[in-house]
Amino acid sequence: MTVPNQITLGRILLIPIFVLLAVYYGHSVAVGMPEETLRIAAIIVFLVAALSDGIDGWLARHYSLKSQLGAILDPIADKGLMLTAIITLSVSNWDRSLPVWFPVLVITRDVIIVTGCVLLRFLSGYLEVHPSLLGKAATFSQMFAIAVVLLQWRYYGVIVVISGVVTFVSGIGYIFDGIGLLKAADHDRPD
Repeated sequence: MTVPNQITLGRILLIPIFVLLAVYYGHSVAVGMPEETLRIAAIIVFLVAALSDGIDGWLARHYSLKSQLGAILDPIADKGLMLTAIITLSVSNWDRSLPVWFPVLVITRDVIIVTGCVLLRFLSGYLEVHPSLLGKAATFSQMFAIAVVLLQWRYYGVIVVISGVVTFVSGIGYIFDGIGLLKAADHDRPD
């Protein structure tokens, strides 16, 4: 169990703490007595979890501590934190929360990507995954949308719509990339 893996496990353990804080803050808003300490605590927990992603990756690369366990745990922790935050901030009663279409879009895009990867692996026997520039932009925009909701910025809706558009366009980009890979593997025609 390397130090980066321990940090990743810590990030996974912070996810339910974030959810509890966010849900209880939403409840306090719903009853008309917002507990700002809960919101601030949720922000701190989310920030620590997000920063730990960069720290464990840097440690793994810088000190040659990469491991098979880390290669499995890190993406689980990343997606777990992101999706949990998006879902929690769309169903809780915050004054400014994510609209329900946002997690539906993000989850649908991720399901399409995973399904495409499984299909490509099955059809070609090989798959090498490289995040696209648009995919990285989508991840950044989703993280930014989460941040503006956590901070309760007044004009958060514009950021959420922009993030939704970037997420949608990146999903289309991955679909076209997958079709291109199928064509390259000569699997574009039915037998």
